[in-house]
Amino acid sequence: MTSWPVQEGVFELGDWNAERGGVIRDARLAWQTHGTLNAARDNVIVYPCSYTATHDGQNWLIGPDGILDPEQWFIVIPDMFSNGLSSGAANTPDYPAVVTVRDNVLAQERLLREVFGVTHLAAAYGFSMGAMQAYHWAALFPSRVERAFVVCGSARTAPHNKVFLSGLLRTLEAAPEYVGGGQFSAVPHASLRAFGHIYAGWGLSQDFYRQDLFRTVLGAPDLETYLQTDWEASFGARDAANLYAQALTWSHGDISANDLYGGDLAAALGAIQARVLLLPSETDLYFRVADNAAELEWLKRGELRPIASVWGHRAGSPAGLTEELAFLKAAVRGALAE
Repeated sequence: MTSWPVQEGVFELGDWNAERGGVIRDARLAWQTHGTLNAARDNVIVYPCSYTATHDGQNWLIGPDGILDPEQWFIVIPDMFSNGLSSGAANTPDYPAVVTVRDNVLAQERLLREVFGVTHLAAAYGFSMGAMQAYHWAALFPSRVERAFVVCGSARTAPHNKVFLSGLLRTLEAAPEYVGGGQFSAVPHASLRAFGHIYAGWGLSQDFYRQDLFRTVLGAPDLETYLQTDWEASFGARDAANLYAQALTWSHGDISANDLYGGDLAAALGAIQARVLLLPSETDLYFRVADNAAELEWLKRGELRPIASVWGHRAGSPAGLTEELAFLKAAVRGALAE
């Protein structure tokens, strides 16, 4: 039970034409809001979901003492396509081969405009794939976004990041249950276990494992138990078709891959009017500090503030991590106050 208003619902989009071809039939976008929309409709923060996350899985950072304060801001969490709540590959016949980050953001824009009458954002905040969506918001709607918080994300998925995603996709395709087109005849249990183990090697840093933090902080008795309980179990509960579809969305992530910018990343970054706070983890293996540093050159109002942490990508979603959480809270609240 919260002390602030919380609402949720499902926005009926109708048939959604994906930008790379295909149609999401009777598309649905699930959402959750925290706080109260003010009369001017200018206290809105959009907080898109990360890979596999749902609104209930990532709203832990919302609170009067959290990173995002619902007593001041109206926070909208739209559920990404294929996260299990919105339309996705697992529950939509003839789902498009690729649904892009841009597809997600354009659907979110309709949600905000048609359901809440909102056209202007105080901020877009996101972690990981959510950060990619926040970046897209700033690039696709330059005059309508005041701030963008890019936490462990990038404007374009880097080649090394794509290699990781390719490994996940090939692992799913190797399943006997794989029938092509990102679909499966039955649950590919063995491939999902392998998927979890691959992810475990990327989600946390080498220093995390070297320092034995899975045991001393997370309480696992040994490495194998940690991999089973935290990674096999997590991905074993996911739908393989949705994992496949969202991995493709991630791999194709690029704020410039559209008619506005024609693949010119420098132009897309240079068009952003929002104040952009880049918050990578120093030990992230997906979204490197170097990627954000290269983007910074083209941003009009950008700032790079790496998170000092051995927790790898996980530092950007620091539930239970005292120092990392304090750093993000101070950075975000400070920027929102300006």
